[in-house]
Amino acid sequence: MVVDFEDIEAAARALESQVVRTPCLRSERLSELLGCAITLKYETFQHSSSFKDRGAYVKLASLTEEERARGVIAMSAGNHAQGVAYHATRLGIPATIVMPKLTPFLKVEKTTQFGARVLLEGDSVDEAADYANRLAAERNLTFIHPYDDPQIIAGQGTVGLEMLTDAPELEVLVVPIGGGGLIAGTAIAAKALKPEVEIVGVQATACPSMYRKRAGLPEAPLRPTLAEGIAVRTPGQLTLPVVRELVGDILLVEEDAIENAILTLLEVEKTVTEGAGAAGLAAVMAYRERFVGRQVGVVLCGGNIDLRLLSVVILRGLVHSKRVIWIQVGMPDSPGNLAQAAALIGQAGGNILEVAHQRAFSPLSIKSTEVNFIIETRNAAHATEVVTALRAAGFEVRVLEAAGAGGF
Repeated sequence: MVVDFEDIEAAARALESQVVRTPCLRSERLSELLGCAITLKYETFQHSSSFKDRGAYVKLASLTEEERARGVIAMSAGNHAQGVAYHATRLGIPATIVMPKLTPFLKVEKTTQFGARVLLEGDSVDEAADYANRLAAERNLTFIHPYDDPQIIAGQGTVGLEMLTDAPELEVLVVPIGGGGLIAGTAIAAKALKPEVEIVGVQATACPSMYRKRAGLPEAPLRPTLAEGIAVRTPGQLTLPVVRELVGDILLVEEDAIENAILTLLEVEKTVTEGAGAAGLAAVMAYRERFVGRQVGVVLCGGNIDLRLLSVVILRGLVHSKRVIWIQVGMPDSPGNLAQAAALIGQAGGNILEVAHQRAFSPLSIKSTEVNFIIETRNAAHATEVVTALRAAGFEVRVLEAAGAGGF
């Protein structure tokens, strides 16, 4: 293999006092909910809020003085960009980061704040990569690859080294996969420490590049995904052989499962993750029977989620679990009926968030009106109580159901 355990141990020594030795903690609540012993590796605690700090520092620290003086360039949709920007600035290395035009604003802003020059080029990661490579050649810059580099892989492998050092009882490690640097390094380290440990990779169903490549299937078009941090079209040439040899399985997760995992980590663990960061837990939740009764380590690989996107995830989660409901109430269009309906909702303990009449597009009689209520409730059972109270008073009530699965 291009990287061995000694390389990862050397990377760990290089990283001492340079990155956060992130906690690896048992989650009693998640373990209870999922029927297995869940241990979380909090890479969200890194300086740039992702595991990318590790490989970025190891690679940058290995450069010669001449290479440092010329500067570096990287291509990334977010987390690799921030890791390179942060450590390049610390080491006094000029850094240029090329990001696709549609990169989330938060990741662009944080990369800039870390001191890098950010260029938005291309409508996709591949187009951004092509531009970055051309610029590297034109300006004689060192290209820092996000995953297909031995030192990057060795740096990311320290995640697995730390997990099995801190929690040697772990039987399976669940690791998100983009280009494969994290899972390749983690697998090499984990298998060296505990050969019987199982390594399980996770990809979004919308972007199953490593899954398909390993299975010998042709590339499929990438679709939009909440887990954009692992939305990589082509796996690494160095990482693919490691995945083929050391990774037992790759699980695919749907978008609603990723949403649910983000919300669950926020609600249960009070931890903010991005889509890629929550993909590991999404897999354990979606394939629950596969992990029951086992000691499971889950890598929370990143926490850089756009706040506007997070707000939508939270609201959708509240809707799916019926803690926010949308009902349409038909009533005579005369004074007092709206007040009566509102009073009944309040008496049942519901909190009205929004209310709006619908007359022009209502299927009801012209003497009637349809009123839309958005109501906050305690839970699904309480939502049923509110609706029952309205119907018992003679109101015609229709509950608008949200698509997708709910949380716990």
